[in-house]
Amino acid sequence: MKREKNSNRCRLLISGGGTGGHIFPAIAIADAFKKRHPDAEIMFIGAKGRMEMDMVPKAGYPIEGLWISGFKRSLSLDNLLFPLKLLCSLVKAGKIIRRFNPDLVVGVGGFASGPTMRRAASMKIPVIIQEQNSFPGVTNRMMANKASRICVAYDAMDKWFPAEKIVLTGNPLRNNIMNVNVDRAESAAFFNLNPEKPVILLVGGSQGALGINRGVFAALSSFKDNDVQLIWQTGKPYFEKASQAVDEMNLSYKIKCVVFIDRMDMAYSLADVVISRAGAISISELSLMRKTVVFVPLPTAAEDHQTKNARRLVDADAALLVPNDATEQQLIPTVFALLADKDRCAAMSRNIYGFAKANAAELVVDEIDNVLNNK
Repeated sequence: MKREKNSNRCRLLISGGGTGGHIFPAIAIADAFKKRHPDAEIMFIGAKGRMEMDMVPKAGYPIEGLWISGFKRSLSLDNLLFPLKLLCSLVKAGKIIRRFNPDLVVGVGGFASGPTMRRAASMKIPVIIQEQNSFPGVTNRMMANKASRICVAYDAMDKWFPAEKIVLTGNPLRNNIMNVNVDRAESAAFFNLNPEKPVILLVGGSQGALGINRGVFAALSSFKDNDVQLIWQTGKPYFEKASQAVDEMNLSYKIKCVVFIDRMDMAYSLADVVISRAGAISISELSLMRKTVVFVPLPTAAEDHQTKNARRLVDADAALLVPNDATEQQLIPTVFALLADKDRCAAMSRNIYGFAKANAAELVVDEIDNVLNNK
């Protein structure tokens, strides 16, 4: 039995994760809700062994994990275990929901989101979906009819969701991106680079991006012939090889290899052009920061959603796209040509800002409040 709602002590349950693209918005929503409702109780449900089990507690919120993983497109032990994992997750999600007794559940996508939203809906608890991508995941499409609201980051989403439930909020972003307060000189000093010379920022995720890294390896020697500098987030698997290659070419004064960039505010502040995958949250951050971007979509992303994400911006002359299998031939030459075309960079910077929504977390909280207040 759902308890009587108490507006002074609201309980919010947020579920999902698996990648930063799901976790960062989830934490941003929690922070915005807590700021507006300081007495609220907020809890998360994630997937055991996934990054949310570390990141959410570091953000100050409790989390419980489900034994759940995605359904792969090839024969595997995980696929054989999937029905059992799903059943166990549905049972455990139900137990957590009964114990915590939330007023509302927000699903942000990821492995744990589906079982949690399904159990909440079956218990007549309101559900809100926050969909980050221009092409929604299977779980969110399946749960759309059960949701009270569907908060999206792109228009024309009524191809997949009931139009009357859709609210265009944008993607909630982490606070250190929302509140950037560093200048170029400070950022250059942080990375030990020259603030007077152009900088490329390459980010491919915490584990790196093989396709993007290949593009840099193939063109390293071209950095000898110009003033362009590079902040290269290699990812752990590629850091040693990248560092060695840079040292052998005596380029360490202008190419900075790092496993992972903790101070993305500094990196964004310094970057003249960014090379990035086309995950939804990366796009939202880059749009807000008005960055000139060359996207290399991850070809193995579910239903090729990263290419679909990037195409939205490319079609608006807000970004460029280099296919993952063409990076060795095209990536760095494309970026160098872009750096040389100041007018094109300025136009792309203006156009990408049209995709930004600085108050996305607050807009999602507005919808949570509206549902809680039966509006």
